Amino acid sequence: MTTNTTLASRRRRRRSNFPFLPVISIIFILIAGGIFLSNLIRFSQQQSSLPADLTVGGVPVGGLTPREAVARWEQAFAEPITLYYGNAPILLDPASVGFRISSDSMLATARSAGNSENSFWVRFFNQLTNRESRQAFDIPLNAEYQSSLVEQFLIDISRRYDRPSGTATFDVQTLTIRQGDSGFMLDIENAMRKIDAALRDPINRTVILPIQDSEGRNTNIKTLEELIIAYLDSEGFIFDGQTTVASVYIQDLSTGEEVNILGDVAFSAASTMKLPILIDYYRHLPFAPTPEEAWLMANSLLCSNNSSSNLLMQIIGNQDIFAGIASVTNTAQFLGAKNTFITAPFDLGIEGQQLGSIPAPQTSPNPNFNTAPDPFNQTTTEDLGTLFSLIYDCANFGSGLMAALPDGEFTQIECQQMLELTSANDLLRLLQAGIPPGTRISHKNGWIADTHGDAGIVYPPNGRDYVIAVFLWEDATFLDFNRIWPLIEGISRAAWNYFSPEAPLLTPRTDIPETAQDCEGNYLPPGPEFVDLNNINGWRQS
Repeated sequence: MTTNTTLASRRRRRRSNFPFLPVISIIFILIAGGIFLSNLIRFSQQQSSLPADLTVGGVPVGGLTPREAVARWEQAFAEPITLYYGNAPILLDPASVGFRISSDSMLATARSAGNSENSFWVRFFNQLTNRESRQAFDIPLNAEYQSSLVEQFLIDISRRYDRPSGTATFDVQTLTIRQGDSGFMLDIENAMRKIDAALRDPINRTVILPIQDSEGRNTNIKTLEELIIAYLDSEGFIFDGQTTVASVYIQDLSTGEEVNILGDVAFSAASTMKLPILIDYYRHLPFAPTPEEAWLMANSLLCSNNSSSNLLMQIIGNQDIFAGIASVTNTAQFLGAKNTFITAPFDLGIEGQQLGSIPAPQTSPNPNFNTAPDPFNQTTTEDLGTLFSLIYDCANFGSGLMAALPDGEFTQIECQQMLELTSANDLLRLLQAGIPPGTRISHKNGWIADTHGDAGIVYPPNGRDYVIAVFLWEDATFLDFNRIWPLIEGISRAAWNYFSPEAPLLTPRTDIPETAQDCEGNYLPPGPEFVDLNNINGWRQS
């Protein structure tokens, strides 16, 4: 019994001596080694892939192999751009405009993203210990295309889809210009910017093409010129005939656009010459004009008084009227009125008056038309329009006459006074009868037996001020003003309707007198003490 007990005890001791702890330790070591090896393999594999939080040109490529990444972004940017012209979709293939991605350079940049200077094992240890820093990287797109191909593509779209505006037309009966139908057109410059953004965006591949509305083409002043010629034809006055000549010069003072119908043909200036006299008189004034000087100018400009005009030229010439006459011509031509001159005093109609004259300067008017102009007193509508525009720019902007003669010979106030004085020329006929009553106009008229003319500046309420000068000539002993004046007034009305389309005069005015209103007793101030060159009509309220 004892022996059996002893043997059993020995067997139990042998079994209890099994190395459990070493075996378990070995197992854990093997498991840890496996985990380590697995992480090491995974980490090694990751080193050949791109960083996790990486985008290239806005395309997420984190964790992809280089080949997979390149395929992904090239596919994204190869998608067509959908353009919409209104509701019409148009596809633009990036390849058709030469769109190319610099994948090699972007891949090189992508591979270097996130790399640190630490060794492989340090970076592996940081990952195992969760001390690896994660940082997002965005590699900008590096691509190019041919903008000229995009522009040509848009030009083709424009040709197919744009609707041009209609051409403006005119109505001779109402002397109005009708606006053409409106249209629309592709804004190519703005569209190119939008397409550039879409080509570089992997997500938003849609462009709403910018379309501009285009108004009917009625802003071309050439239409006004065509209307005036058609109007004269309809009235039986051939503007470029053998026995009739019409000269019209109109200038938009906002844009500088012009109507020029035989504007360089020479005409007898008649009393329109009193505008150059006024300009030269102001040029020689050392101080502000006295009441007597203002009265003299008012008689010359408003009443076309020849003796007052002669006296002004005599004062200019220091009592030598021919020196004054030469000065008026020299000043006018220096200012650009190249075909304007006066060489003799005005005829006063006094028996026995000895006029005399000085030589005429060399001029070069249009040689194709001969209106038999006064050999002592000539001008053109171009020249009168030039002088009025110079006064206007001086009065409103301190340029014009002041810029042409910058040595203090003109002041802005003097130019304002010239326009103020001529605004009192209240004939109620000629240019003034072609605009609504009460509209401000600074102008000077003149006529003789075969030539009638008027030139000035009109100031519409809408601010579109314009210069207009008109001369009509006919090879006749005496022009019937009942026939000629309505033509000048019709030309004036056509210009008004062009510059003021919101308030047109559709028919000739019926509230005008049969002939021009007399100066004295109507719009000439009653005496020197009543002439205020800064408010020429102020005497009427006093």
